[in-house]
Amino acid sequence: MEGPNEPIELESDLGRGLARLVSLVTLIAVLGLLGALGWLFVIYPDSDGPEGHDEDVVVEVTEGMTLRPLAIELEKRGVLEDARVWSIYMRMRGLDRHLRQGKIRFRIPMTPEQVARYATTRLGRIQIRILIPEGFSRFEIAERLEEYGICPAREFLEATEDSSLLASYGVEAHDAEGYLFPDTYEFDDRSKPRRVVERMLANWSRRYEELQEEYADQLLRLDGWTTHDIITLASVVEKEAALPSERARIAGVFWNRLTSRRFLPRRRLQADPTVQYGCIAVPEAAPSCKDYDGQITRAMLDDPENPYNTYRHSGLPPGPISNPGKAAIAAVIDPEKHDYFYFVARGSGRHHFSKTLRQHNIAVRRNSSP
Repeated sequence: MEGPNEPIELESDLGRGLARLVSLVTLIAVLGLLGALGWLFVIYPDSDGPEGHDEDVVVEVTEGMTLRPLAIELEKRGVLEDARVWSIYMRMRGLDRHLRQGKIRFRIPMTPEQVARYATTRLGRIQIRILIPEGFSRFEIAERLEEYGICPAREFLEATEDSSLLASYGVEAHDAEGYLFPDTYEFDDRSKPRRVVERMLANWSRRYEELQEEYADQLLRLDGWTTHDIITLASVVEKEAALPSERARIAGVFWNRLTSRRFLPRRRLQADPTVQYGCIAVPEAAPSCKDYDGQITRAMLDDPENPYNTYRHSGLPPGPISNPGKAAIAAVIDPEKHDYFYFVARGSGRHHFSKTLRQHNIAVRRNSSP
């Protein structure tokens, strides 16, 4: 009588086997999913990105740009290893709807998490590394700060004219030109302009104290010269000297022009960069600056209305025309002693130095001929 029941038991065993198989497959799938999620959220964020050597990559995120095109561009530019995986990571965290706008500066190499921090506004502020080169004016610094997303250029320039801030660092001037020490800085994006100026002024104060200790004897010999005078002349040397090896020699030329009776007209630096700075800082003062496009004209050199025109005004310009580095300041404090009064560019950043106007004119013709 047990025979008819045997197929039922076989069907029951088969059902239980299938159920166990489904459960096993489901468990494996769940474990696989959990493993993938664990890798995505624990290991992947801090994994190494593409190799690089402190390279800056600037990517512009336009209004309405979505995550996928950005990820593809980042992979193409060598910021990301895999655009698809990074896109999934961003979407799983809900960061894809909060992309930063404008130019974003990524610094290779970066981990996926670092790329995410720079690409979205949801993970807080980011640290931006920025180089301020020697010889940049405060106007050029303002443009670079705005370009890097650190602070608006106009607000930075206003902060450089804060008299109470300048006084707190012993700067006796109308603005911070000359005292914004050139260096590599790290700022938060959307930093307060006043804080940026403070960092640069504090850096200048430290570096100048070092120079005062190192060149104490030489500074004693600069009778009647103020710190502002030294920084002003150093700013001109910084603009004229393309090669570090020529800074002290060019500083010596300017010292000779300021102090020797042999140089006529007396005490005139006759430096082109001072004329250019006047057209940037006070363009309304000089008619010749009306159509200034970065190039010096004969009319600009002849214009006495430009207060920074050292071809028409004796002595130092009204203030610094750039922000000099430590080496340029040292060159002014301890210049090379020589009898040169003239110099002209001869290519590759080098200059030809002359003692007389006749020698200088010959050098000018020689270096201007094709």
